[in-house]
Amino acid sequence: MLIHGAGGGAWEWNRWHGVLEAHAIAAQVLELQPAAQGLGATALQDYAAQVRAALQALQRPRVLVGASLGGLLAAMCAGEADALVLVNPLPPAPWHRRLPARSWEPVVPWQRNARLHSTCQAMQDADDASALWAFRHWRDESGQALSQAHAGVEVAKPDCPALFVVSRQDEDVPPEIIFEWVQVWRADRLETLANSHVGPLLGRQAPAIATQAVAWLNRLGHVG
Repeated sequence: MLIHGAGGGAWEWNRWHGVLEAHAIAAQVLELQPAAQGLGATALQDYAAQVRAALQALQRPRVLVGASLGGLLAAMCAGEADALVLVNPLPPAPWHRRLPARSWEPVVPWQRNARLHSTCQAMQDADDASALWAFRHWRDESGQALSQAHAGVEVAKPDCPALFVVSRQDEDVPPEIIFEWVQVWRADRLETLANSHVGPLLGRQAPAIATQAVAWLNRLGHVG
């Protein structure tokens, strides 16, 4: 099961989904939904409940793959998974303290304020077509969920194996933060040549990175 990041959607995983299908891996992509009270009232736990319920509906072995905010959600729901793949995940406590300071409105207007130029800057390792697609598909996000994530969430080290996929350069989640997290969890890490936060999903190297993640899962015996 694939979990997208803040302001994105299921479309973020299009390249990974193609690689998974090519390796005969059944993959579902969860589209996170606002709470009944609206996006501005959507809490981080609302998203986590969606991830947990969707994962519990799958047969084992269950592999949970999350990127950015979706990576933190995957870590929060790791007790229901047999393996984790976390792509530039937002870190839990105590590593959250080292994130760049941010603040958000109740509803972050990423869709309304989207600009092609800023999208291209954020996706410097993607081709023009991918940047244009992302520009047209960004969505607004819950400021409450983002604030709660950046305030720090306690997440226990999971019993299942975990692979951290890390960009070479990432202004949103600096790689050194994730490296410390990896060491404490005694997890595996895949350092990539991606030069942006979303590069492992949307950049030119995305299919190759997804293929390496599949190889890791194959070594565990969870796929293939």
